[in-house]
Amino acid sequence: MTAPENPEAAAARRAAPDAIPALIPSASEEVLRALLENQALDETHICLLLERKDLPSSVLEEISKRKAWHASHRIRRALAAHPHTPRLIAMRLLRGLYLLDLVQISLAPACLAELRRLADARILTQLPQLPLGQKLMLARRGSARVAGGLIAQESAQVARIALDNAFLTESQLLKALAKENLSAAVVAAAASHAKWSHLITVRVALLRHPNLRPDRVAEFLPTLPLGELKDIASTARLPEGVRERVLEELERRRASDAPEESEKLS
Repeated sequence: MTAPENPEAAAARRAAPDAIPALIPSASEEVLRALLENQALDETHICLLLERKDLPSSVLEEISKRKAWHASHRIRRALAAHPHTPRLIAMRLLRGLYLLDLVQISLAPACLAELRRLADARILTQLPQLPLGQKLMLARRGSARVAGGLIAQESAQVARIALDNAFLTESQLLKALAKENLSAAVVAAAASHAKWSHLITVRVALLRHPNLRPDRVAEFLPTLPLGELKDIASTARLPEGVRERVLEELERRRASDAPEESEKLS
């Protein structure tokens, strides 16, 4: 004998369009699943439902199965970005999203880390086909990975803006500076940047780059700790002339330290 249906679920299944919004906050999964079967449910109702960050995965999976809602970009975007959408469903939806959608997902802390990385990867693969205006937008608003990728792959104009990106991290910048084919203009932009050029790690990375200007080499060496200088000197591959300058700086410091040691002994 079939158990009688929950009256609230039955009401949700038959609710009129203007009564549906009042049912969306329901804490009952049974009511929510019944609501999805309501013929009066439309795109606006689904988007309101997807604004709930506490929706169970089963409800989200059920929404993803409904072909009638696949045509709605709003629904696909909200479903992909929802923190409880099953991983494989979210990854599949990601492939059909627009560039700005990918940017939003890559910056959303609530989204799965794997999904954010995939969004970044999709953005970076699109770079060669993007017009300059969109590249500049990404340089300003993209995630740390996107900003680092733009510095590594794009023109000095784009890289300069990416260097000012609030999301750019030291690790992503160092990853970009490790590219030997980075243009001299991009290297110069990093070497003169008000924020990044003062970091010891960035200066060390720049000194190892073949396109750093000689005047910057002379400027950076005296500011480095002794241990960093020794590490650079022991690097197997260094740009032409840098090793000699590093050794000169080491010798200068040894010479300046010698009188101090003599004074202490006396």
